[in-house]
Amino acid sequence: MLVRRKNEDYRSREYLTVREVNSILRGAKVYGRYKVRNYALVLLIFRHGLRVSEACDLRWDAISFLDEEIFITRKKGSDSGVHPLPVDEIEALKQLKELNIGGNYVFIGERGERLTPAAVQRLLTRLGEVAELNIKIHPHQLRHACGYYLVNEGHSTRFIQEFLGHRDIRHTEKYTKVNSKRFSGIKWNTIDE
Repeated sequence: MLVRRKNEDYRSREYLTVREVNSILRGAKVYGRYKVRNYALVLLIFRHGLRVSEACDLRWDAISFLDEEIFITRKKGSDSGVHPLPVDEIEALKQLKELNIGGNYVFIGERGERLTPAAVQRLLTRLGEVAELNIKIHPHQLRHACGYYLVNEGHSTRFIQEFLGHRDIRHTEKYTKVNSKRFSGIKWNTIDE
């Protein structure tokens, strides 16, 4: 029987940097037959801190182009909520909607059925290779990247908690630990010998 090893056996960190996310987004624009879908998928997972199951279950009726909003149905006991949709996300989603023929789900595969978490995992693995990243990628790293991005932008822990739908703020506090900018005020005195 195969036993899955701990995450730290596969990678030294559980998040992606903004540069890495941007590399994946660039790769999504050029890789495969479903470039529009792939780009929108990565963009929304990152920008809204979606879990892979939340992205796979996202339906068109959760998106209001008129109000420029998206209703996020959170999983794992998290709080659902409404997020604004920036212009570039609206454009990506409208392009994707034009390609979807009668599907209820936003992210569908070749057979017209919603993408599965396993399919998203395979896609992100390929996109990580296209982006030439030297880290084994999984979808949840995009959710973590969102949290780290927000903390590095100076947003409060409470704001990030609400944005990601965490009920317990302890789940959000981990993002403050990777904010290297908080140490940028250190003045090092060199010792000349």
